[in-house]
Amino acid sequence: MAFESRRAKEMASLIASYGGVPIVTPSMREIPLDENPAAFAFAEKLFAGELDAVIFTTGVGTRALLEVLEGRHPREEIVRALSKTIVVARGPKPSKALREIQIPIAIVVPEPNTWHEILKALEENSRGFKLEGSRVAVQEYGVSNEAFLGQLRARRAEVLRVPVYRWALPEDTGQLRGALEAIVGGRTRGVLFSNAVQVDHLLRLASEQGLKQRLLEALRNAVVCSVGPTCSEALAASGIFVDLEPEHGKMGALVREAAGKAPALLRQKTETRIA
Repeated sequence: MAFESRRAKEMASLIASYGGVPIVTPSMREIPLDENPAAFAFAEKLFAGELDAVIFTTGVGTRALLEVLEGRHPREEIVRALSKTIVVARGPKPSKALREIQIPIAIVVPEPNTWHEILKALEENSRGFKLEGSRVAVQEYGVSNEAFLGQLRARRAEVLRVPVYRWALPEDTGQLRGALEAIVGGRTRGVLFSNAVQVDHLLRLASEQGLKQRLLEALRNAVVCSVGPTCSEALAASGIFVDLEPEHGKMGALVREAAGKAPALLRQKTETRIA
C-alpha cells in the first residue's frame, strides 16, 4: 500500500517491477495559493535588498514561486536579485529548478536533506554567511516546519515564511477510505509513506471515520516504510513505529529496500506477536 499522488503511476510501476501487487491510493492534491500575498511580500523584500538568504525547499515549490513572481517581474530581474543573496537549495530537486533559469546556488544541502542538514549547512558555509542578525526567507511546501523556523529564530535570524501552495485531501476520498479500511482490516501488511503530508492526511481521515486507534494498532502489525527522516519524524510524532527507512531518501530506494526487507520484517513481527 502506498499513498503517492503526483507520481502514482511511477510508484505502481516500481512496486510491480519488484514483484509486488501495487495498491497506490492518492492521498493529497496541491492547491496553489490563488493570490499569494506572501510571495509578493517576499518579492518586495528581495528587490529592495532586504534579504540575506533564500532557502528553496522543494522543486515543485521553487518552480511555483518563480512562476508567480514572473507574473509581475521580468525573469532577468528575479535572477539578478537572487544572485545578490545566499541561495540555498534543499537537495537536487530545488537545485534543478533553480539551474533551469540560471540562478546561482550558494549552498546545496546534502542528504538526507532535512532541516537539520539545512541548519548545519548554513552554520558551516564557506561564504562567510552568519545566521545571527541575518534576514532569511524560507519557501515552504504545504505545512510550516515550526521546529526549523524556531531554530533559525533561536540563532537570531529574522525569518520570512513564503508559502507557495498548500496540500488538501483529494476531492473524492473514496479510494483513501478504502485503503484505510484495508489497513484496519489487516488486508494490507506493508505500507509505504513517501512524504509527511500523507501521514497527516491518513490520520486525519482515520480520525474523521472514528478509526484512528484501530489504524495505529493495525500499523503496529504491519511493516511501515518511510522514504526519509522528515517523513519518519511525522510518523514517530503520531505514535507510528518506522520499520524501514532507505539509506537514500528517494522513491526508488524506498520500494527496492521494502521489496528486499519487508517479508523478513513481517515474519519477525508475526513471530513476536505469537510468542
